[in-house]
Amino acid sequence: MELNASTRREFWHGVLAAGSGFAPLPRWNPTPVAGVAEYETRVPASQATALRRLADGLGVSLDCVLLTAHAKVLAALSGEQEISTGYVAASGGRPLPCRLATGPGSWRTLLRHTHQAIAHLLADQDFPVDDLRSELGLTEAPFETVLDPTGIGGDLPEAEADANSAPDSSILAAETALWTGIAHHDDGRLTLRLRYRTDVLDADCAARIAGYHLTALGLIAADPDADHTGQSLMSADELRFQLHGLAGPRRDLPEHRVHEVFEQRVRQHPDAVAAQHGNRKWTYQELNARANRLARALRAQGLHREGVVAVAMERNLDWLAAALAVFKAGGVYLPVEPHLPPERIKAMLARAGCTLVITEPAATALQTAVASQPAAVLLFADTAYGQEHAGTDLGIHVSPDQLAYIYFTSGSTGEPKGAMCEHQGMLNHLYAKIDDLDIGEGQVVAQTAPQCFDISLWQLLAPLLAGGQTLLIEQETILDAARFVDTVARGQVTVLQVVPSYLDVVVSHLEQHPRTLPHLRYVSVTGEALKKELAQRWFTAQPHIKLVNAYGLTETSDDTNHEVMDRAPDADRVPLGRPVSNVHLYVVDEHLNPVPLGAPGLIAFSGVCVGRGYVNDPERTRPTYLADPHRAGQRLYLSGDVGRWRPDGKLEFLGRRDNQVKIRGFRIETGEIESTLLRAPGVRDSAVVVAERPDHSTHLVAFYTAPHPLETSILLDRLGTSLPGYMVPSAIHWQESLPLTPNSKIDRKALTALAARLHATEDDVQAPRTPTEQRLAAAWAGVLGVPQGRIDRRDNFFDRGGTSLSAVKLAITLDRALSPADVMRHPVLTDLAGFLDTASHQRPLAQPVSP
Repeated sequence: MELNASTRREFWHGVLAAGSGFAPLPRWNPTPVAGVAEYETRVPASQATALRRLADGLGVSLDCVLLTAHAKVLAALSGEQEISTGYVAASGGRPLPCRLATGPGSWRTLLRHTHQAIAHLLADQDFPVDDLRSELGLTEAPFETVLDPTGIGGDLPEAEADANSAPDSSILAAETALWTGIAHHDDGRLTLRLRYRTDVLDADCAARIAGYHLTALGLIAADPDADHTGQSLMSADELRFQLHGLAGPRRDLPEHRVHEVFEQRVRQHPDAVAAQHGNRKWTYQELNARANRLARALRAQGLHREGVVAVAMERNLDWLAAALAVFKAGGVYLPVEPHLPPERIKAMLARAGCTLVITEPAATALQTAVASQPAAVLLFADTAYGQEHAGTDLGIHVSPDQLAYIYFTSGSTGEPKGAMCEHQGMLNHLYAKIDDLDIGEGQVVAQTAPQCFDISLWQLLAPLLAGGQTLLIEQETILDAARFVDTVARGQVTVLQVVPSYLDVVVSHLEQHPRTLPHLRYVSVTGEALKKELAQRWFTAQPHIKLVNAYGLTETSDDTNHEVMDRAPDADRVPLGRPVSNVHLYVVDEHLNPVPLGAPGLIAFSGVCVGRGYVNDPERTRPTYLADPHRAGQRLYLSGDVGRWRPDGKLEFLGRRDNQVKIRGFRIETGEIESTLLRAPGVRDSAVVVAERPDHSTHLVAFYTAPHPLETSILLDRLGTSLPGYMVPSAIHWQESLPLTPNSKIDRKALTALAARLHATEDDVQAPRTPTEQRLAAAWAGVLGVPQGRIDRRDNFFDRGGTSLSAVKLAITLDRALSPADVMRHPVLTDLAGFLDTASHQRPLAQPVSP
């Protein structure tokens, strides 16, 4: 094939820029050791004959067919449509970089593209690739994989020579993990021979990869016009293992609903303490009676089966009673934080079709929202208690598939979406917590999560099904790490769950003020990715308390995986663990076919955990709530999370496919913030990204375009009236235009980099003047990850990216010379310094320590 100089250069530029060292192979060896091994299998004679006949008919070489199958295997192993591999074009030659696209189409189309790629390689074997690589500033990257259709040459030593001795240093330094060769025999037979590094693959994985090659070759021979994208390469045995062997254990559930199991516990020990908040304690009998009176009040208001009841109350004992009351009355629990903006509350109530609201007089924002909906009825808990309803159990039949609750999460279209879950899914999750965290009689579970966070429900109810006690910890205590740890210790808490960002605060406090927590047995983290470094710090501070990495989604009745650890993991990532009881979990491609073991794919859920969909929202339900193609009659939820299976059968989280993010445990669709910002007068376009500070904490940064910069405070106020506080960006920046990718989409990577640069740049800084201001500036710098020289004495702690958790960290850094509440009341540096200087009997401000 004759190519002009420009075309040749463009072709090789694309190949080299793609990076021939792209690593598509999973690391799959539970006991990796340095070395090289070999696996060999024969291509069936009939298949070899059919492949040669096909190649002749299409006018391509047999090598082209082999490379096409190899590319399909690498695409399946990497989860990428575009792959790079080394290709040996001539016997004894060195591998050439080969880039192939395996996008949608037939095998015939894929063969044609491969034929063209080989033609380029053969025509350009004399092209000065090394000179172009040097010109582009690229270093020569070894190949992760190589296909040698001429035999089994290559730079890996013979397996036999390596079996009893250490491989030489040149092999250890090499990055080629798999060399796939094809031996051609005189009688027409073909033998597939894999030589692989044993620190990357084990023998079983090598055998599976060889099987994928044979399957791909068989599919090509059987029907070259078939669409290859929907065809799986896995064997029946591997598919069976993924569908059944990796599922959660089978557990029989009680033939009762959650509130009925609680009622059984009431009868067993009515006078035991069920729940405590501050100095208030309710026994099982007291809690049950109050919940029953509220439930009867709801029925008196006309509540019917699966009628939605919003519960808008502070985190206190009455909130617990109200949640139980909704279940007892056969209704659907809809938690609403009473301090949310009225506009958001109104949207939630309308979407859920809610006409009954249990609340308390102090919830003024909610009352404002309800006032705009004449059909809605407010029921004050105190009023209901005084209506002399009977305190006995109602005995209303509630079926396992009846709707139990709705939790609203952030929605990408600018409107929150309400995930619906059923009673059986809720009960299964509660028993997963009881079983895996050893919750039993006398055990105390801390309730720490906000009402809108779905983990709040299991924290409330799980101990009550096992004869334990719920300890509700008020938010003011949580904002003071010292008080929080004291409360956990004094309350004899045995099980605690927090988000990783708050665990970091607790660990920082314990590092400065070591103490034992004799009753605490499990600390669970969820809502954000748990980093290995934090796990290491936890076990250094509390080596005898287990750490549980919990993972799950609101749409799947909360947590579906538990990784229970008694030490920090050896690998770089903390695994998500195995599925909990009765949960089926798959890692799939876009066609819902399980991907090869160890390959990245979308995490999908099946079984009792999967909810019904999003309330009154078929458009957003349809793409993600599907029929399970692998289990007849079961629902499947297709998440946007990407993960992979590890050799130990545990799931590993790799990231998000879309723009959904988590900040301090709250799930946020950045599109909802962007849509809200677009409604501000003058804003033409917007984008929100997550930026990371030097201390690895994350925050939201918004960008917008407008004819001219707008008043930031006005934009922030507008966002604050529609969105909860955790969704309001810490910074908003005007841009003449937003950067775009080559396909005209907003370049979020560029904006993330820009956010980091803007955070590090400050003009016209007024340096702190007094000793107290200077000491505060040093502490702010450490907590916020901002160079001390860029802290302005006029800065507002929260405008610089501070959060309530940052305020807790600041208090710890200054050894409690001030409290988080002081920071909130005096957020400006000069004001905070003045407060400290003028406060009567103020002890000297401690020198800041490392946060």
